[in-house]
Amino acid sequence: MTKNIATLDSTIVDRLPAYSQLLFSAKAAKQLTFEEIAKELGRGEVAVAALFYGQARASPEDVEKLSSLLNLPKESLEATMAGFPDRGRSGPMPPVEPLIYRLYEVVQNYGYSFKAIMNEKFGDGIMSAIAFSSKIEKEVDQDGVAWVNISLRGKWLPYTRF
Repeated sequence: MTKNIATLDSTIVDRLPAYSQLLFSAKAAKQLTFEEIAKELGRGEVAVAALFYGQARASPEDVEKLSSLLNLPKESLEATMAGFPDRGRSGPMPPVEPLIYRLYEVVQNYGYSFKAIMNEKFGDGIMSAIAFSSKIEKEVDQDGVAWVNISLRGKWLPYTRF
């Protein structure tokens, strides 16, 4: 069975840090999935993908393990991946990539419903995207149809009076 390996979309290269191409090229050459890399790093696969896209900051341990796993010079990764990420610039808004657009559409269609239910359960506040984790699982129903299950886990931050 052939593995599906995510590669870098050439249309967004100019929006990403220079190291993204290096990481994706090494990942493709080694035929590694984000799940496999995540196991080596001891992190979630969404967090690892965020590192590759420059949306998260790499720890010294992340750099060490990525360097070893992908056979990349540790010094070049340290110099580029340890800085502060410029988040939120990897794609246009609204998104044009169909899968990303569908996620955007989910928020457009259900965002106020999510908000209302969260407010009822937690009060006035927001869900953090900083104190946050996410995971993606594949589910197959009794008819053999594949379903995606996306879990978003964010710390609840109540608004404060001032």
